[in-house]
Amino acid sequence: MQEILTSGKDTDQAKKVLIMIHGRGGSAQDILSLAADLNVGSFALLAPQAKDNSWYPQSFLAPRKANEPYLSESLEVLAGLVRSLKDKGFATDQIYFLGFSQGACLALEFAASNAVRYGGVVAFTGGVIGDHIDHRNYHGDFDGTPVFIGSSDPDMHVPVSRVKETTELYEGMGASVTEIIYENRGHTISHAEIVQVNKLIFAL
Repeated sequence: MQEILTSGKDTDQAKKVLIMIHGRGGSAQDILSLAADLNVGSFALLAPQAKDNSWYPQSFLAPRKANEPYLSESLEVLAGLVRSLKDKGFATDQIYFLGFSQGACLALEFAASNAVRYGGVVAFTGGVIGDHIDHRNYHGDFDGTPVFIGSSDPDMHVPVSRVKETTELYEGMGASVTEIIYENRGHTISHAEIVQVNKLIFAL
């Protein structure tokens, strides 16, 4: 049974839901703590916990089969959350995703594989998954979904080239993407990124 930590409003009371996805070695509790700096006081917050604190074993740039069956199982965790929220009456444009590092990659991969009008997608240092971008994996139309992708140049895990390829993919699928590459920022979430997503995605 997948452990899901919750915070914020109860889903019975909230009008919007933010699914928060931690990075490798992180935890659901870690990523939930970020909400204190975000304009999400009216949101229900859901944070799944990865087994052994990792969503898949290899780099996100490894051939996809090298990360199976863990990658498919992790994507199904997000699919199951979305299904349960839709069953509770949430429209997809009331559902938001936020991830850091490995969690950002998982969020971007899931959303592009199931593109519809979401409330928003926030990727703190990530890109879609695989040794190359196979467009056969990605379906649907984002219909103007606001997306923020931030990363560092350089970053030890996520090459800028994959960030830019991901932005191109998303824009081609109808997303409204803001991509910002920060010079020598390191593998972290910066205050500048928080300011950006509060303005672009979580505007009050």
